[in-house]
Amino acid sequence: MQRIAKQIQQEMEKANKIVIVTHPHPDGDTLGSANALLEHLTNLGHSPTIFCVTPASPRLKFLPNFPQLENNTELFNDRKIDLIVVMDCGDLHYAGIAEFIHNHPATIINIDHHATNENYGHYNMVMKKAAATAEVLYQFFQHNRIRISPSMATALLSGLITDTDNFTNGGTSPDSFTIAGDLVRLGANFNLIYYYTQKEKTINSLKLWGIALARLTKNEKMDLAHTYLTLEDFKKCGAAEEDGDGISNFLNILSNTQIALMLREIPDNKIKGNLRTTGNTVDVSSIARKLGGGGHKKAAGFTADGTIEEVLNRILTLD
Repeated sequence: MQRIAKQIQQEMEKANKIVIVTHPHPDGDTLGSANALLEHLTNLGHSPTIFCVTPASPRLKFLPNFPQLENNTELFNDRKIDLIVVMDCGDLHYAGIAEFIHNHPATIINIDHHATNENYGHYNMVMKKAAATAEVLYQFFQHNRIRISPSMATALLSGLITDTDNFTNGGTSPDSFTIAGDLVRLGANFNLIYYYTQKEKTINSLKLWGIALARLTKNEKMDLAHTYLTLEDFKKCGAAEEDGDGISNFLNILSNTQIALMLREIPDNKIKGNLRTTGNTVDVSSIARKLGGGGHKKAAGFTADGTIEEVLNRILTLD
């Protein structure tokens, strides 16, 4: 991994125009990692752009140097872009840029931790046992002896905390705690991160969660607990899109249940699904892959066409 980290650093040093890509509806891991990388590239003398096909949640505004995200895909018509760094995306379709960079001459760097990653880059730093892409980027900085500033440390720790659900989910490893400790030593503001990612809830968001919890149902055959939220639910509660975040992680505390499934209606007649498990006998990424998604053995997601009823039926009738 050290060799690929050094090769990536060389590509970054010689590049002229760089774009960092996050996944849609960016969370603390993809945006925190992009934020830390942005600072590193700026220190190298670059002026990189961060691209995301959707806006970032204002709840992540606590991130140091909270970036303005570019979401106009015409950006990729610029042939002067010679380096594209994709963060926390198992494939380019998930990143939302596959069709726009199909014949683009830029070098693609893939930095990720998803078990279903397709190694689509010219350079791939993919650590499938890492709890977060922030862990991978931390190792990239270590291999290249790059100083991690307090603001970079805060951004990286944000990724670790959000992707491990505050170090409670099955992806958390001893390395996660070791890296987190080092990031705090380097100046990461743990209290700031914890407040915005774990404690800040509005009345509207809790009303929304109440609707989801009231609908909770269990399919005994699959040992799967499931619930859902519609666009109308969000409207009725006066809730923002990000107010539905975290429900799947919360459902993962259920006893005597192997799998937790959260379905959410999103625009364009699509359904976003999140799967969680704490068990060792189920691989929820295998379910997500059958619906065009991916992820990890214990945490995975997908976006599928159809109604909530149709998508749920597809899952409940899987072989």
